[in-house]
Amino acid sequence: MIADFMQAADEAARLGGQVLRTWSTRFTVTEKSRSNLVTEADFASQKVIHEFLHRRYPHHGFLGEEGLEHPTGAGGYRWVIDPLDGTSNYVHGFPYYAVSIGLEEQGELIAAAIYDPTRDEMFLAGRGLGATLNRRRLKTSGERIVGQAMLVASLPVATTAEDPAVGRFLSMIPKAQTVQRTGSAALNLAYVAAGRLDGFWSASLKPWDMAAGVLLVREAGGVVTTIRGGSFELEVPDLLAAATGELQQEMVRILA
Repeated sequence: MIADFMQAADEAARLGGQVLRTWSTRFTVTEKSRSNLVTEADFASQKVIHEFLHRRYPHHGFLGEEGLEHPTGAGGYRWVIDPLDGTSNYVHGFPYYAVSIGLEEQGELIAAAIYDPTRDEMFLAGRGLGATLNRRRLKTSGERIVGQAMLVASLPVATTAEDPAVGRFLSMIPKAQTVQRTGSAALNLAYVAAGRLDGFWSASLKPWDMAAGVLLVREAGGVVTTIRGGSFELEVPDLLAAATGELQQEMVRILA
């Protein structure tokens, strides 16, 4: 059953990615709030994803970034959708954005797809089935030491110098090998799962930013907690993902 859900997520994410490619040269832009952009592409991608999954699973619930919210239905299934994670990057033609789709069963993440249409890379995961990139099995980097780690963080939209998130970012810079800010939480998590990044943290994400990526990291052997090392909850904007438990513990000591 989980393999079937993974296949559905794969197909839906590719449909969303196709929409993003189609719209990439002809969208207009509005603002949800200062520096929080949305385009027609966001809505068009979400529409095709939702229509595809709803036809296949008419009794499932849905939660999507662009105003999509249907109550969880039979079996406690809910699809959590980000039709374009990294909108600012997309708007500027910076090729670091993705479609992200996660599936919960009774609040537990069981299937995930993150699709990067610029590289045609499909990251998939299923509970107990591992994680893959274009069908190749994924494993985190295994890095244990912050000083040798490539880390990435998400900062709040329109952040100020006084924001605690900025303080955490600055506190990590002299400790890690390198610290980046990229603009797509979904791809950050996928890259931790793939061993391209060693760790990622944020306290400003929404469920659709995290759902698919959290399962990918876990199924690739990584660790996901809060920034203070507590139990991760999808509805709470507090996440730290690391390649290993040792790296997670060192990151917590620096950031908490």
